[in-house]
Amino acid sequence: MGKFRRKDQQSVQEELWLRPQELVKGPQDGFYSKLNGVLAKLGFTESVHRHCAAYYKTGTSGGGRPPVDPAVMFKMLIVGFLEGLGSERGIASRCADSLTIRRFLGYSLTEPTPEHSSFTVFRQRLPQEVFDAVHLEVLKGLKAHGLLKGRHLGVDSSVIEANASLSGLASRNTEESYREYVRGLAQQAGVDAGDAAAVARFDRKREGRKTSNKEWYNPDDPDAKIGRTKHGACDMVHKPEHIVDLESGAIVSAEVRPGDAGDTAGLSSRVIEAVETVEDLHGADPSDEDRERRVQSLTGDKGFHDAVELAIIQHEAGVRTVIGDANASRRRLDRLEPELRTAVQKAARAVQSKSGKRLLRMRGEKIERGFAHVLDCGELRRTTLRGLVRINKRYLCGIIAFNLTLIMRKLTGWGTPRQTAAAKALRSACLQLVRAIINIVRGKTSGQDHGDQKYIILATFAARVGPAG
Repeated sequence: MGKFRRKDQQSVQEELWLRPQELVKGPQDGFYSKLNGVLAKLGFTESVHRHCAAYYKTGTSGGGRPPVDPAVMFKMLIVGFLEGLGSERGIASRCADSLTIRRFLGYSLTEPTPEHSSFTVFRQRLPQEVFDAVHLEVLKGLKAHGLLKGRHLGVDSSVIEANASLSGLASRNTEESYREYVRGLAQQAGVDAGDAAAVARFDRKREGRKTSNKEWYNPDDPDAKIGRTKHGACDMVHKPEHIVDLESGAIVSAEVRPGDAGDTAGLSSRVIEAVETVEDLHGADPSDEDRERRVQSLTGDKGFHDAVELAIIQHEAGVRTVIGDANASRRRLDRLEPELRTAVQKAARAVQSKSGKRLLRMRGEKIERGFAHVLDCGELRRTTLRGLVRINKRYLCGIIAFNLTLIMRKLTGWGTPRQTAAAKALRSACLQLVRAIINIVRGKTSGQDHGDQKYIILATFAARVGPAG
């Protein structure tokens, strides 16, 4: 038997002069190559450079290391969303390892890609307005591909876990830590204050146990609030809110708000801003039939029902509100002012109408699907940053990536690299199944009964498709 040379035991190769044409480049027709083509048609890099030019110095007279291209940083965050990487260290590592992603970012095999610390500098350098402007450029691309109608909008909120701990709470009045506070109560109740387990048991069972955001806060992240997570556990949370085009699922606007903020607080201002964004995107396009009122309705669940906010949305924005009233059985309409009473009655009629019920079903499908893609598949359910300013910048990059997947799904049929790989594996399995069936029909089996052979083929097909799906 011949002796094989193991790849993991090779000696260190001396440096050689290689031509760039001889370096390995990876697949040329993959998902990221097609995404790069889509971004090029949108003028993504040029738009980012135009919006960021005022925040980068020109020339090298100031000294120091030259800045990283902001378009590259946006692309790296898009890669993190597509690959399901929530950690910025993981994003930087993935971009450095993959030949395909290197080509997507515009880096050769010999160039070092940006480190994870570059994300911090990137966020500190650019204000929120730049991220909003880049988001608007992607919305223009959605409209160009017919994926942003804007006639029916939906609003909903979810929960993300903050980068803060309940154990780090401190009193707003005395700055005493929560642990010291509970330890003092335990000592007064006769519990050994030195036994951490006994103090924890006492805290769980003590009467009147309550942690209020008015009394407690986390000094490490004052923006984080005490609340319920997606699974019902008590933790430090933030609240992201999406306003979505119900016909395509495109996210028109997104904002991460404090975890204890009410859904109805300032709702009308956010809705009017989203309506203005949609109308500005459409402009005076002659292909649009309804120029005067493109946004026709706003749909939300009962948590967004507020008489004052509904009246403002209906009158100032001219938008129909399909939002149910959780207190309909107890609400006294005769005690409301005429304008508020009319707004509540219009919303109630819209919810009971056939079109309103259809919009509510669309809201449950499109908005919840968007949250699942952004928060769960995009690994943004738990933030690694602190402060709503930083979190909003990072979160909006995830929204930009999500909207780009809608364009990719329309053009190629697949929105992410994992979907592309799954589709290719499914196609391969189908081809093998067809070949096997043809062999059975032609009688090219190995003497086995055709019935048993069919069961074997189907089992093999299911085994191959299962991991791909």
